[in-house]
Amino acid sequence: MVNDKMVNGLEPQGLWSSFYSLTQIPRPSGKRKEIADFLVNYGKSLGLETLQDEIGNVLIRKPASPGYENHPGVILQGHMDMVPQKNSDKVFDFEKDPIEAYIEDNGEWVTADGTTLGADNGIGVATAMAILADKNAVHPPLEAFFTIDEETGMYGANDLKSGWLKGKYLLNLDSETEGELYVGCAGGIDSEATFRYEPVETEEGDIALRVSVKGCKGGHSGCDIHLQRANAIKLLFRFLKDAVANFEARLASVDGGNMRNAIPREASAVITIPAESYQDVQDLVDRYEDLFLREYDGVEPDLHFVGKEVECPKTEMPEDVQDFLIHAVTLCPHGVYRVIPEMPDIVETSNNIAIIETKDNTVKVICLTRSSVESRKEELASIIQSAFSLAGADVEFSGAYPGWKPNFKSTLLATMKSVYEKEFGNSPRIVTIHAGLECGIIGSKYDGMEMISFGPTIEHPHSPDERVNIATVQKFYRFVLAALRQL
Repeated sequence: MVNDKMVNGLEPQGLWSSFYSLTQIPRPSGKRKEIADFLVNYGKSLGLETLQDEIGNVLIRKPASPGYENHPGVILQGHMDMVPQKNSDKVFDFEKDPIEAYIEDNGEWVTADGTTLGADNGIGVATAMAILADKNAVHPPLEAFFTIDEETGMYGANDLKSGWLKGKYLLNLDSETEGELYVGCAGGIDSEATFRYEPVETEEGDIALRVSVKGCKGGHSGCDIHLQRANAIKLLFRFLKDAVANFEARLASVDGGNMRNAIPREASAVITIPAESYQDVQDLVDRYEDLFLREYDGVEPDLHFVGKEVECPKTEMPEDVQDFLIHAVTLCPHGVYRVIPEMPDIVETSNNIAIIETKDNTVKVICLTRSSVESRKEELASIIQSAFSLAGADVEFSGAYPGWKPNFKSTLLATMKSVYEKEFGNSPRIVTIHAGLECGIIGSKYDGMEMISFGPTIEHPHSPDERVNIATVQKFYRFVLAALRQL
């Protein structure tokens, strides 16, 4: 491992120095004041017009370079927050501790020690910061727009007031494959199914096991949903259905996942069983671990499924609630629901069973449904509602946001494509993304604004394996500066 401060010395130094500063500020979604104050102070320290709206979004305006005063304004846009994910053996508090960023031994990647890195979207924010500070950068009237809480519901973009932004072109710096220009994205909606119950006493003489799925790769529930990675919640419920049906197991509690837009990496349940069934259930755990490893061979090499005896709880779920919950989660779709017929390698509609939580005599199941087609999003959300409603749960929807329809005739797209070809000698890929980008929401508030999303190569976002490729960051920064000169 290379000392984390070496990240500070990478080129372009202004970008990496800014990124390193961001890693030192705890900024999980919801913890917004410290990072917002930092950006406000940063803009003011440069002598630039710096604004903050009522919900915490930050806007910094930089005047145009000489000769560019009459060019259409450009907005550099990114989000302040990061996804807080860590390995189970990592002691870390995302609300207090700085990210331990370092350069991998091969010198090609920057990653973090056992946690998410926050390159999503720290690299985009750092890019805008560097350009604001760069006196040699040539550009039209410039706005750097930083939103709050993108990862948990795009709240900053959703609550953006009309008329605040002045630019005609928006460069969203929140994509994760260098050489690709994103011109469209999926919309999404959250569903929350709540089971309420009065606990019953545990059978006298029963013992308890905590059964846990661990070590799954997880990842972004949009960008990675097509990779067929395991969902720890779905795996756990396959076992629970078998254990309840054949070994008199009863469910006391179940928990898994912690982010609506991350594929769950871990999930666990406390079950009670007759003492004489202990070995049979442990054997069942072993059989399921073997089964899961075979099914996900080459995909989930670190997957583990284990059972450990724990103190027996005094109460558990009523049998009918337990059974309805197990059937509903088993029935609820997870993964790719439909691809785009004209582009069969692109996901159109998907669902992520993201979180399950037992607390205060309730069990909540949270899903994030995505689609680039509004009617398909509504169809799949309705299917999920039916599965849980028939099981007796209360289902609520929230956080709906629109997709972003591609405009292949935009002036911005033509310019960005031409600049890339001149700078690097090859054409960028023009693509859409099966993930929520703030472009869709911002575009709905600013009719006629042209938008592109792009970025360096970031692997495994939303997981502790997240890393960003150093060479592509350099290329990305060069591309942004070249594009600004032409806009």
